[in-house]
Formats: sequence, C-alpha cells, structure tokens
Amino acid sequence: MSPRGNRLLAVLPEADYQALLPLLEPVRLPLGMALYESGGVQGYVYFPTSSIVSLLYVLEDGSSAEIAVTGCEGLVGIALFMGGETTPSRAVVQSAGHGYRIRAAVLKEKFEAGGALQYLLLRFTQALITQMTQTAVCNRHHAIDQQLCRWLLLSLDRLPANDLVMTQDLIANMLGVRREGVTEAAGKLQADGLIEYRRGRITVLDRAKLEARVCECYAVVKKEYDRLLPAGVLESA
Repeated sequence: MSPRGNRLLAVLPEADYQALLPLLEPVRLPLGMALYESGGVQGYVYFPTSSIVSLLYVLEDGSSAEIAVTGCEGLVGIALFMGGETTPSRAVVQSAGHGYRIRAAVLKEKFEAGGALQYLLLRFTQALITQMTQTAVCNRHHAIDQQLCRWLLLSLDRLPANDLVMTQDLIANMLGVRREGVTEAAGKLQADGLIEYRRGRITVLDRAKLEARVCECYAVVKKEYDRLLPAGVLESA
C-alpha cells in the first residue's frame, strides 16, 4: 500500500506530499510491537496504513489501560512535534499491518516550517485529545459492554474488514478491566447476534445493532474526527 493509504498523507497538497515522500520508510507493524515505551525517546513518527496502534497509559505496577487508538486516519508520536519529546504513554500495535515512518528530527523540522503539514497535524492532535478525553469519561461512567462496543467500532473505522484478531486477555488489558468482564460482555453481544468470537478473532455481524448498543462516546469521537479531518480539509485551509 502506498503512503496515500494513510488519510493524513492522502490529503496533503501534491507539492507537500512529494517533498515528504522520499523521507518516508515503509515498515511492517506486527501484532504486539511496541513503537515506543513510556518515558522513552521517540526516534520516529509512524503513519499507519493497514494497522491499528493502541496508546496505553502504564502504571507503576505494570498494569495499563488504553487511552486512544490510531490507524490509517492519523499518526503515532505527536509528542515529537508538540515539544514534549517523550510521553508517559506506550504505543503498541493492536492490529497487525503496515505503515510508514519518518525520522523524528525530520518531521519536527517540516512541522516547524509551518504550512499545510503543520495545519493538518495540529487538527489531528485536537481530534486525538478529544478521543483521549472521551475514553476517560467512558471508562468511568459506562458499562463494560458499552465500552467494548465503542472499542470495536473505533477499531473497525480504521480497518478495511469486519474482522479483528484479538484475544479477550488483550481486550481486557486495553480497557483496563478484568478478563471475566470482557468474557461476559462479549458473550452478551454474541448471544444477541452482533458479533461472533472464536479463537482470538472477533467478527462484527451487525454493525447497525452495534451502533445502537454503544454509548454516546463513540459518536462524540467520530463526529470530532469527521469535523476536523474531512476529505479535502487542506483545500479550504
């Protein structure tokens, strides 16, 4: 897949895209790969094309919870161009696939030059902050089955198919809940014909019903991404 498989790169004006193209390196992103660790130096910014990356906040005891997901709609490593250099979160590949990466120093230089790329990355960052905020609210106030619905829909929006390769242990780790809670929630959704779960693979059978079951948090996040990052956003900038 070409870099245009990433929606941020796809909407860059042609001149900006061509200037960036020789600096982009294709990479495989296997399941479970850590793109950066909590507090570690980030050497690259990643633009996923067919993979999904989870941003996890890690506690001192080693437990973690997902604060956001990023796929073909965005990038991984906003701290590099926002001036932080490091971040307390951890980035792990949730769904295997491919993407492109660019050296941190190079992207920072391009960002600081202003123009279309800076404008686009700032809009994405605002959308990502909205997702992080809504995730915190959702995890505090909504039932596990609603959280699971939100997580499934956000993941599906970033994949070309209705299948997710994901164990219940990993989902529980992402949501920051006990495995038994995920087992019960997934069982409810499967019994109602919304999903099929077997051997670490989740298939969404009825997206419309899944959207009817999910809490308001999914719609809030999706609306903000659509508002900030619509097709052709740079043409009217």
